[in-house]
Amino acid sequence: MRAKTPSESRTVMTDLVLPSETNPLNNLFGGELLARMDRAASISARRHSRRITVTASVNHVAFNRAVPLGSVVTVEASVSRAFKTSMEIFLDVWIEDRFTGERTKANEAIYTFVAVDDTGKPTEVPPLEPETDLEKERYAAALRRKQLSLVLAGKMKPGDATELKALFTS
Repeated sequence: MRAKTPSESRTVMTDLVLPSETNPLNNLFGGELLARMDRAASISARRHSRRITVTASVNHVAFNRAVPLGSVVTVEASVSRAFKTSMEIFLDVWIEDRFTGERTKANEAIYTFVAVDDTGKPTEVPPLEPETDLEKERYAAALRRKQLSLVLAGKMKPGDATELKALFTS
């Protein structure tokens, strides 16, 4: 199976924040942003695997900045690491100033998707080859996050989490 790069899964979705999508403070509902991120992540996972993909988990979401009514909001997603049947997708959310066009990072998230066949059985995905420094950084961190998740779920012994141990030992 041919390895792919994060750029091959890159997905960019840009939209306007409408009144029906905002809370009483006239900011985008968090759930609306989560749905947008889930759609972008799903497309990225599908582009990488060329399979049906399902959301396995939302590993991290940081709502660092409100997204006001009328904002142009852009969700950028790409696969940060591929495992046997799962893929970690890293998302960056940007808001654009309506008057200057300046983009500001508002939020970020990390989702995990699993590729499945037509019967819903998990199926293998291509490996990922990061190219840029940021892609390499996200790729390395993905294994630590996966090991931490497995340890917390009781599916891996802490002593077997080699990447986590390396953070604490010299």
